[in-house]
Amino acid sequence: MTFFKSLSSFALGATLLSSTAFAGEIVLNSDHSDPAPKKAMEELIADFQKANPDITVKWNNFDHEGYKSAIRNFLTADAPDVAAWYAGNRMEPFVKAGLFEDVSDVWEANGLNDQLKSASASMTIDGKKWGVPYTYYQWGIYYRKDIFAEQGIEPPKNWAEFLAACEKLKSAGITPITIGTKALWPTGGWFDYLNLRVNGYEFHMELTSGKVPYTDPRVKAVFEKWGELVNAGYFNENHAAIDWQDAIPQMVQGKAAMYLMGNFAVATMKDGGLTEDQIGFMQFPEITAGIPMAEEAPTDTFHIPSGAKNKEDAKKFLAYLASPEAQTKMNATLGQLPVNNQAEKPADPFLNAGFEMLSNAYALAQFYDRDANAEMAKAGMEGFQEFMVKPDRLDAILERLEKVRARVHK
Repeated sequence: MTFFKSLSSFALGATLLSSTAFAGEIVLNSDHSDPAPKKAMEELIADFQKANPDITVKWNNFDHEGYKSAIRNFLTADAPDVAAWYAGNRMEPFVKAGLFEDVSDVWEANGLNDQLKSASASMTIDGKKWGVPYTYYQWGIYYRKDIFAEQGIEPPKNWAEFLAACEKLKSAGITPITIGTKALWPTGGWFDYLNLRVNGYEFHMELTSGKVPYTDPRVKAVFEKWGELVNAGYFNENHAAIDWQDAIPQMVQGKAAMYLMGNFAVATMKDGGLTEDQIGFMQFPEITAGIPMAEEAPTDTFHIPSGAKNKEDAKKFLAYLASPEAQTKMNATLGQLPVNNQAEKPADPFLNAGFEMLSNAYALAQFYDRDANAEMAKAGMEGFQEFMVKPDRLDAILERLEKVRARVHK
């Protein structure tokens, strides 16, 4: 049987859950409080227990915000056997603090170095694997297929083709790229992809972890490419006044042709009246030739805390979670993508396109506000929005961001 605990934020702030495990029991802490993730977890736990009848899962399910506060406490005070978290730089502080267990042996024993290959870099620190990814979703450029066809435009593969497509669209009276930056975070997608394509994944991760100055010429080179779009008027003019959803009617009405966004935007496009035949998806084009194509794919993970009491059974859970079958079923419920490249391909055409792209990606970035320190991310995205409105302020913006980085990462 599965044990469930429903907890309010108030209760989380006041007490720590007991994670005392009994023989044949693992304690699992996660923040799957929304309906679809909750259902996916209930199914996963039930299936795992059916496959492992000698193991019982005690599940403590937190709300999102409560979990962020609680995890730092329970990892040190009363660790569960399995804990949900995120890949990349969000994982690094717990690894460096010695709070997560090395699970390289789980990867090795279950063929995960091949099956989870695209997420390998974002799960690796100091040559070791520190958790197992189970779901992600793609970012990329969604575009009006019918408008591209009318204008004789093929989906661009490199920067020169991308600029040519933008110019052709603008000449036809169509805004090439729509965006809403009122909430700031959509600017993070542009910065991430431009940096990944100009300088590569390793540099991007060094920058977002605070190891590279924002005044570095390589960072300035990213904004020079961004400036080619901003200065040419390829973005909608009112983007700082609207949210991401408000940028979609521009595409629906045929006033704009492209949108760099996560796959969750497709539902809003369809709700607006676009059909699947009108929507295309393409990979962000190459900029610096030869740089491996890393992608933006926020990835959810499970880890074994170093203070876990039943690591043997916890490793069995991680191995089960990593399997193609478990990931296929979970992500069908979540409406997202399995990380395991042997999982069944999704029927949805956009998820299927994302599955192919991410399964073959060189590496995965997690998104600027996940990969960067929270204070740095806020300042960074404020700077990105300001640059898109006033590109002539670039030097002052980068100097300001460098002051924040130096303070946050001293």
